Amino acid sequence: MDSGVKTQQLIFVYPGDLATPTGGYAYDRRIIHGLTQLGWQVELLSLGDGFPYPSQEVITSARQLLLHLKPGIPIVMDGLALGVLPEIVAELSLSHCVIALIHHPLAFETGISTDQAAAFKASEALALSCVKQVVVNSPTTAKQVSQFLGVQSGNIELILPGTDRQAIKNRSEEVFKQSDGRLHLLSVGSVIHRKGFDVLLEALYPLIALPWMLSIAGDITRDPFAYQQLEKNIVRFGLQDRVRVLGAVTEEHLENLYCQADVFVLASRFEGYGMAYAEAIARGIPVIGTNAGAIADTVPANAGLLVPPDDVRSLTIALQRMIQDEECRLALSQGASEVAALQTTWEDSSKRFSEVLSRFVGC
Repeated sequence: MDSGVKTQQLIFVYPGDLATPTGGYAYDRRIIHGLTQLGWQVELLSLGDGFPYPSQEVITSARQLLLHLKPGIPIVMDGLALGVLPEIVAELSLSHCVIALIHHPLAFETGISTDQAAAFKASEALALSCVKQVVVNSPTTAKQVSQFLGVQSGNIELILPGTDRQAIKNRSEEVFKQSDGRLHLLSVGSVIHRKGFDVLLEALYPLIALPWMLSIAGDITRDPFAYQQLEKNIVRFGLQDRVRVLGAVTEEHLENLYCQADVFVLASRFEGYGMAYAEAIARGIPVIGTNAGAIADTVPANAGLLVPPDDVRSLTIALQRMIQDEECRLALSQGASEVAALQTTWEDSSKRFSEVLSRFVGC
């Protein structure tokens, strides 16, 4: 029997493979899962590979896919694709309510030329001028989207990434933790220029006499040059017995790495939010990071030590302090646990996203 309740439908558009192990894709996956749990019928649509540098063939295919979507259903489009398809977004917006999901402005990616950054800025600003709503993941990204890309603040909704409270419980329960007399450092992130692994190894080299071990978990295929540089630096600094490059790992493996970690460290040159930092804090792990982008919002002073990006000496000092000063580690671990209790959950984030989308049902 017809209950009279209209099914809430949504089309979620993204580039590449939704299973890609990055923070942005993880955000997408968790929001999609949360919306499904809340009763949304979510249609997934991948626009293909190569973003944010799609081939003409991919662009042509994306246009056909998008412009043949059924009208009347809101479309959420990940900014990694939306930002480089302004003409298609403009045409699509004539028949659909398009909601942009921005993890960070494309022009803020590090390691790109000035000309490429300018092209990204112009393209993304044009695309965003056509959408009904912009969803961002941090106050820093909200500010950048407004001031840098010209979006009116009234059209921006902040929906923070969540964490799993269960992770905190798992951390506090008795877990078998291997002990080999060394401090276990964990770094989670794709091996790309922006994540600063070159800086991290250079900062660790002067501390080779101290007892530490570093595990790096993250995709090694996205930036071949950065990965080659990482492997060369491991040999150059004689760290073959100190640094493990694990590549992309399963969620179960990653959880085990967090459980074994004494300190989380990531020397990012920029983050739109920094989900890996937040995940470490959720587990009560003290953090070493930089103050670039939104990281200072994600890592409060009582949960970690932050240094300027690309500042090798300051990072070495922070690492040395964390490795040698047990009181410092314990205090920051306690601080991280206190921050974790206040973190947004994925259920909270999904409910907020649902509220935003509800405005556009049937548009």
